This record gives sequence, C-alpha cells and structure tokens, in this order.
Amino acid sequence: MQRDADRTRKRILAAATEEFAALGIAGARVNRIAEVAGCNKAMLYAYFGSKDQLFDAVFTESVDAYLAEVGFDADDLPGYAGRVFDYFEEHPDRLRLSVWYRLERPQSARLEAVVAVNESRLAELERAQRDGVVRSDFSPVALLSLIQSIATSWSSMTPEYGAAVQADPAHRRETVVNAVRKLLNG
Repeated sequence: MQRDADRTRKRILAAATEEFAALGIAGARVNRIAEVAGCNKAMLYAYFGSKDQLFDAVFTESVDAYLAEVGFDADDLPGYAGRVFDYFEEHPDRLRLSVWYRLERPQSARLEAVVAVNESRLAELERAQRDGVVRSDFSPVALLSLIQSIATSWSSMTPEYGAAVQADPAHRRETVVNAVRKLLNG
C-alpha cells in the first residue's frame, strides 16, 4: 500500500509541476492535475489539503532539486552564476514556478526550504566578505540579488527582446559569468 501511495504522490507532484509552471496557481485546475496524475480530486486533497498547499509542495520540491544541482559557493560566485544559468536553461519550468511564486504568493506562509536556503547563502556571503574573498561594498542581500538577476536575465527577458538576441547558450553563459566576475572586481 505504501508504494502505491508514494507513486500516487509523485504522479500528483509531477502533474502539478507541469500545470503550475504553465498556468500559475490561479490558472491551474485541480481537475486537470488529478486527471493527468491518474487519480481523483478527493485523493489529491487527501494528500495535499488544498491547491495552495499542493503548490507549496511543488515549489518546495523544486527548490530542493535546484539546491541539489546548483549548490552555492560564496568563494566562487561566477561559477555559481554559471550553474544557475545552466539550471534554468535546462529547467525553464522551474524558473516559471519561481516567478509564479513571487507573483501569486507574496503574502503566503514562509516556506522553510526557501527560508533555510536564503539564510545559508547569506551567511556564506557574510563569511566570504569577512574573509576578504568577496567585496563588502554591497550587502549580502544586495549581492545575492544582483547575482541571481544576472544569472536569470536571459531566461526572463520578453519574447520580443529574446527574439532579437542571436547569442547561443554558451555565449550567454559566458556573458553571465563574466558579468558577475566584473561585479565582484569592482
């Protein structure tokens, strides 16, 4: 019985990831998620409680996958920016989930996965600044925000501007890494 429950939960999360990434929380439909997952709405609600709680579970899983693949090294922030770029090039649905989270859940309950990763990265940046590895004229929050913005800038541009950009992914990645390197060197 436990195997079936685990499989069903994974199918629901997979279906919900696709639905939420494509349509956001407001646009997602529990009926479609249940249908794609091969279960009924009652089962979905039994596992996750509500559509918002299902989104939170999807987003938490997304954050965990991101952390496992990208990691964070305050001593190599250009490398980190390159890995962020790579991750979202390979997983554009995960970037869309992040955008939907920021747009539709600004007043939501704090997700522990997000709180923990932010605290950890900021503490690492503070340590790197104390050790003189990273410049200290930006606060850790400002520095992390700038690096993440640079790393995701290609993925989040408007389609009109994106169509005008002819650079291949390797060139865009190199641009990201070099921009962060220049940011750090003043």
